[in-house]
Amino acid sequence: MSSLPQACTRFTFEDYLVWEPTQELRHEYLNGEVFAMTGARRNHVTVTVNLTSALRNLVRGTPCRVYASDMKLRIASADAACYPDVSVSCDERDRRTDLFIAHPLLIIEVLSPSTAAWDRSRKFDLYRQIDTLQEYVLIEPELRSVDVFRRRPAGDWLFQPFRDDEAVELAALGCTLPMALIYEDVDFPPDAAADPD
Repeated sequence: MSSLPQACTRFTFEDYLVWEPTQELRHEYLNGEVFAMTGARRNHVTVTVNLTSALRNLVRGTPCRVYASDMKLRIASADAACYPDVSVSCDERDRRTDLFIAHPLLIIEVLSPSTAAWDRSRKFDLYRQIDTLQEYVLIEPELRSVDVFRRRPAGDWLFQPFRDDEAVELAALGCTLPMALIYEDVDFPPDAAADPD
């Protein structure tokens, strides 16, 4: 997940693509500025691996590809590039690029305390500019809490929360994921049983 510290310098997107591989840390890009990525906690990584594995099994044999958090997502209309925790693209154009994808069907972010507000607001604003995006999913790694935002035909977004032991519906892929699978091997903190609302 990215934090939003002071910007290092200004870049074009092409400069950023050349510069970033020479750095020790990954960086997200927004309008010429770059922002260093921070490390993730154990539950965050566990949920991300669970989702990547489950979705890979679901799309096997289809034109869709699952990408983990090391694949950049280019949002040309916003002059931005992010690293979603998990993304799925079924678009042929994304199989022709090596450094980033730009046409995802599904994006999943596993929340962390330092970036949750960013993921829920400005980052979602950026993602909504992607015309192929059908679902945006936010997952709390310390609670059984998954929020799905689904694009409707009129272009607006429907919010659907899933809690406790509900199966999470991913309409973009025509599947459901059990909470037990999403949170497999997650060690919940003692107060995680409390209602998040």
